[in-house]
Amino acid sequence: MVEEVLTGRLEENKVRLGPEALKDLYEQGYFGKPSGKGLDLSLVEAVYLLDRSRIRVHSEDADKCRKELSYKDLFQIASAREKGFEFRYVVYKDLRERGYYVQPGRPDFRVYPRGGHPGKTPAEFYVYVLSERTPVPLNEFLEPVRLASQMRKRLMVAVVDEESDITFYEAREKSMTGKMGKDDGGGKATLLEDRVALWDEAASEKLHHRGFYGKAVGGRLQLSLVESAYLLEKSVISITDREGIPLNLEEFKKRAGNVEEDFDAKYQVYKDLRDKGLVVKTGFKFGTHFRVYKQVEAPDKAPHSEYLVHTLPKDYVFPLPVLSRAIRLAHSVRKEMIFAYPEGNSVKYLEIKRLRP
Repeated sequence: MVEEVLTGRLEENKVRLGPEALKDLYEQGYFGKPSGKGLDLSLVEAVYLLDRSRIRVHSEDADKCRKELSYKDLFQIASAREKGFEFRYVVYKDLRERGYYVQPGRPDFRVYPRGGHPGKTPAEFYVYVLSERTPVPLNEFLEPVRLASQMRKRLMVAVVDEESDITFYEAREKSMTGKMGKDDGGGKATLLEDRVALWDEAASEKLHHRGFYGKAVGGRLQLSLVESAYLLEKSVISITDREGIPLNLEEFKKRAGNVEEDFDAKYQVYKDLRDKGLVVKTGFKFGTHFRVYKQVEAPDKAPHSEYLVHTLPKDYVFPLPVLSRAIRLAHSVRKEMIFAYPEGNSVKYLEIKRLRP
């Protein structure tokens, strides 16, 4: 059976069709939005249907003469009227051709699960479309993440590269919890160049074995700056400089900040993760601040870490190629990529992972 080609009229940022479109397009394919006795298509829907020869589109010129628009005509008009239309269209077309029902909505589209449709099932995903060339401020990225969470949806982030290929990610706020207990050990330590040495062998063994702190060197621990600050704040160790002058937490953090420019931000995240019962070690070999374990029974029985965690300032701007590299690396080593950022006096966590629609 040959499908009837419907005719619509371009009106600003939509294409209006008559009542016959309600049955042919809305009830059968869930295109558009019923309006009065007709159907209104968004520009992305109209271009898609025009490309598939399901509709014709007319406009009116200054003399009120009807003019039929070609695919090229309508695409160029849509591109001029809607910022980012080109790559949003690529995503819309891809999802439709994968068999999903897709409707325009916040932030860009709503996607329904296979076997479901509008009016029968709720949307499964909200879709946030980005171009690889567009840096994204963290605050802007968090808006659709939180919107999806509030509406109990999953957020699909679709990044369109320069060749119009799409990489899909899922982004969500993450609750971080571990299974480690409180730390003890004690002992006197000394701040050296960019690390701290704990001299007591028994205390070193206890801290390393029970909490996976530091690196044992000759039976004594060498602690990182963030580990040392945490143990000092918890009164597990005391620290002096090489002249034997005791350092309180404030003075230690000041000196550590002279060594690591972003020490305060890293320490805020480290402390929050440790307070949540997680084991936190350097993530240098993975190009991140930390690798994180839910539980470590003993250093010689350490499992693979579950997370890579990188600390971001609240005003951070994501270059999307950098984001892609970080997520791909985490995926390749079977870890979850987590971005940590400050929010007031607390720390929030954002998980981003590859998604295969």
